[in-house]
Amino acid sequence: MRVWGAIVVGILCVLIGALWFLQGVGVVGGSFMSGSKLWLFIGLVVLLAGGALVRTGLRARHRA
Repeated sequence: MRVWGAIVVGILCVLIGALWFLQGVGVVGGSFMSGSKLWLFIGLVVLLAGGALVRTGLRARHRA
């Protein structure tokens, strides 16, 4: 069950990180985060951390 939790949380982090990254770049507008380099970097970090979490969860799932 922990493996599925890690995968789900990782996917959510990837999606949220991608949104924040796109807002930081200025692709998605309508927010105080739009065009801000701070949110570009925060989004990138969350995106990469979520990808690592998904990858770790998938590896653990295949081993079990």
